[in-house]
Parts: sequence; structure tokens; C-alpha cells
Amino acid sequence: MQRSRNRPASQSELRIIGGQWRSRKLQFTPAPGLRPTSDRVRETLFNWLAPVICDARCADLFAGSGALGLEALSRGARHCDFVDTSSSAVKQISQHLLMLDATGYGSCHTGSAEQYLAKAETAVDILFIDPPFGLGLIAPVCQLLSHSAALAPQAWVYIESPRAETLPELPRNWRLHRDKTAGDVAYRLFQAA
Repeated sequence: MQRSRNRPASQSELRIIGGQWRSRKLQFTPAPGLRPTSDRVRETLFNWLAPVICDARCADLFAGSGALGLEALSRGARHCDFVDTSSSAVKQISQHLLMLDATGYGSCHTGSAEQYLAKAETAVDILFIDPPFGLGLIAPVCQLLSHSAALAPQAWVYIESPRAETLPELPRNWRLHRDKTAGDVAYRLFQAA
């Protein structure tokens, strides 16, 4: 996150790094626990997803700034559901979609990841799980996904967590595709078999 002299110090900035909105900068209000995925990590992740991102249906759980879902849409995803418990974060993502003329490609949902998954009517091809660190939010989502119809066949699941934290038990049909670390962050891409 970078700060600019042209806006109040209470604003942070997100830069879309690839695709049709490459280099677009979006401002958002920082909040406790909000930790947008870094440019470096997003670049690596979307290199991994390059063969499957076009026309994919995505869900950005714990959306926060919307960094992952907006990057997916910029790179050709068909649709992204943005989910966050913060109504302020969801409102900002809605404003970004409007500004990017992308309201037909994204839907915003205020509520928990578990609530969204329990009510999901359409299976997703790519699911982003990047919660605030240290709150134990990955385990309940993965447990719910083990018996949910929220994932399409051969879906991809991205998980970002603290490097020192052991992942909870994952669904047995998930196969680790790629994993890396950057500083204190571990990020992994799984495919549901």
C-alpha cells in the first residue's frame, strides 16, 4: 500500500497489476485486520491462474479491499462475488465496480464467508480465501467446503495465511498445485479433484 500526497492520510491505495485495468489505482479506507494481498504475491498467483482465469466464476471471501476479485475481473474472469462482514468494505468495492464500469461482472455480499457458502446458488471455479490473520477463520470455511456444492468440478482454491501458521485440515479431494512464501505470508493454490 502506498500513500500519495494528493489524498488524505486516512486513505490507502490499491493498484491493479494486470489485465484490462492494469495500473489503475483505487483508494480505500484502511481498517483493522485489512491486509490487501501484495503486488508481488498477486502477480505470482495470477501467473499460476493464467490458464484458467478467462471466463471463470470467482468468489473473493474476506474481500476487504477487493484486491483479489478485482484483479481476477481485470484479467478476464466472467464474474466475481465479493464477500465481507464489513458493510464499509463492501460499499467501497461496489464503488470500485461502478468506477470501472464493471457492475455487471461483480456482486457484493455483506456477511460472513460461511453465510455466503451456505446460500451459494452457483458453484465457483476459483475461490479466494484470504482472511484477517490470527482469527482462526480458515478452518470453518474449509470444513464447510468439504461438504458444500459451492465449488465447481476441478475448482481452484487459493489460501493466504501467516507463514508460521499450520493450515487446518483441508478437504481430502484438494490437491496442492503450488505454494510459496513472501515475508511472513504463505500462499497456496489447491485444486479440488
